[in-house]
Amino acid sequence: AGSLDTRLRRLGQNPRRILKPFVTEGMTVLDFGCGPGFFTIELAKLVGASGRVIAADLQQGMLDIIRGKIAGTELESRVTLHRCEADNKIGLEAKVDFALLFYVVHEVPDKAGFFGEIAALLKPGGRTLIVEPVFHVGQKEFTATLETARAAGLETTIRPKMFFKRRALLTKA
Repeated sequence: AGSLDTRLRRLGQNPRRILKPFVTEGMTVLDFGCGPGFFTIELAKLVGASGRVIAADLQQGMLDIIRGKIAGTELESRVTLHRCEADNKIGLEAKVDFALLFYVVHEVPDKAGFFGEIAALLKPGGRTLIVEPVFHVGQKEFTATLETARAAGLETTIRPKMFFKRRALLTKA
């Protein structure tokens, strides 16, 4: 967990710079595979007091780290911690405006089922940002991932600029 939230990582993957174009005050946002909250904290700041962030992870330990980071702060009321189901299902019913999938889709075994769940969670016109590491996910694999997402009703709208990352912003059709 310590290597996932460092100053060095913030230099190359500044959460505010990455998220600000897509997240606004009042939104409900899903941070899937949130880990120790590298993006969760910034998302909670961006959605403001009227917004909500659902930090979802399979590992309870990661959620406990986030709980410790936000305890006693104004962000505590904005962040809902959610442990995903053991069978790799997200297991949420809440509708979201935006879902962040940062360096996590390549770890999901059933991508078709996963994108079906993401599409069901997104509000009409909702968007999801997928970012994958180029050193781990080849272009062919990423293209197949986007095709799987498209089959679930998520259309690629833009490819945001980010160095050394495969990325796409998808919108619910």
